[in-house]
Amino acid sequence: MTDYLVRATAANAQIRAFACVTRDTVEAARKAHDTSPVVTAALGRLLTGAAMMGSMLKGEKDLLTIQIHGSGPIGGMTVTADAAGNVKGYANETKVMLPPNAKGKLDVGGAVGIGFMNVIKDMGLKEPYVGQTVLQTGEIGDDLTYYFATSEQVPSSVGLGVLMEKNNTVKQAGGFIIQLMPFASEEIISRLEENLGRIDSVTALLDAGKSAEQILEALLGSLDVEFTDRMPVSFSCNCDKERVSKALISVGKEELKNMIEDGKTIEVNCHFCNTFYHFTVEELKELRKKALR
Repeated sequence: MTDYLVRATAANAQIRAFACVTRDTVEAARKAHDTSPVVTAALGRLLTGAAMMGSMLKGEKDLLTIQIHGSGPIGGMTVTADAAGNVKGYANETKVMLPPNAKGKLDVGGAVGIGFMNVIKDMGLKEPYVGQTVLQTGEIGDDLTYYFATSEQVPSSVGLGVLMEKNNTVKQAGGFIIQLMPFASEEIISRLEENLGRIDSVTALLDAGKSAEQILEALLGSLDVEFTDRMPVSFSCNCDKERVSKALISVGKEELKNMIEDGKTIEVNCHFCNTFYHFTVEELKELRKKALR
């Protein structure tokens, strides 16, 4: 199944909802960064959440960035997403190994630790919107739920899950975001809370073969869910050698001069997709000429 997300409303637009399946996206990130299982789960949850939050952006060029800074061995993670379902990201430490948590699951909370999360929305204005919240559990879903409640004043429920195979590839990944509109009635809120209480976990739904639509039907089926949109989701980086060249030019002519004097081909790495770009001394000389203009 190709990764995708759906948008929906329920209870006469008193609820808006998002759900996605992201197995291929998370597996692409795992391959790119060669992450350990617990890091794959942590980064995969954040990529999944960012994909849905990115779909909330209005403009084609709008960009969402989520940064997590924690005390755990992962150190931190950064992901970006656009309005078209393209996401990319990385973890500071990729080889973290921890014993299972008390529930026998991958200990994402322990790997992330305590700290804070920044949500940055660049919508083409003079200054981007920045919201910062304290991490609640480090499990990502709880932390995004808290972010929506405190920074955006939107009561939300965020569920995210990544299930690994025994060979450490990604078996299932996906999630949902359910949000209450300001005019939601007490009755609708109670019924939604009951429905959420019946759900064991996102990974259980995914492992049962549920699609994104079926996940929302399980949560909102009794509330007249209506699907309004569907879009693809993918791990996609827009880096290329030309972009990296511009970044090198921006470091300045003196820094480029030092690189040239070293007399060696240099290697530049894109953090987001782990692609390496090489520049020979001759190429660096050409870049320095451009920097001098």
